Amino acid sequence: MSLSEDFHQTDELHPIDIVEHLAEHHDWDFDRVTDDQIAMAVEGQWRTYSITLAWSSYDETLRLICTFEMEPPEDKLPNLYEALNRTNDMCWAGAFTYWNEQRLMVYRYGLVLTGGQIASADQIDRMIGAAVSASERFYPAFQLVSWTDQTPTEAMDVAIAEAYGRA
Repeated sequence: MSLSEDFHQTDELHPIDIVEHLAEHHDWDFDRVTDDQIAMAVEGQWRTYSITLAWSSYDETLRLICTFEMEPPEDKLPNLYEALNRTNDMCWAGAFTYWNEQRLMVYRYGLVLTGGQIASADQIDRMIGAAVSASERFYPAFQLVSWTDQTPTEAMDVAIAEAYGRA
């Protein structure tokens, strides 16, 4: 049975209600911050990822932000930024950025649902899974450019193969 079958068809189904149901289904720790926002922790192989999903009715977009701490030395930032560029060339859905002030690596994705479209539980579950999968896949490369003398090209060789595991 798919996750979508747990929901009755209704025009009033809020995307964050679906996310909350998914968090309960996967037994993830979560906090319903507001009616339009939820934050949760998803355990990966390398890290526990902080994931926030927020619904904007203004532009009808479900935004996902997946973060994890990174504290590279200042002199390694150019290599990290080059690795980020290479990483984003390999990501077809979502993109990474580094928030230096907060010392956070961030994966962002927005699902546009204009015209009254409704995201399915399967779509949202896949969004979250893709964020964790991408973070797991590229985390070792980010660490290598931050803490070793490997070049971004060498470090990206680690991320060539998809990460295995599950969110």
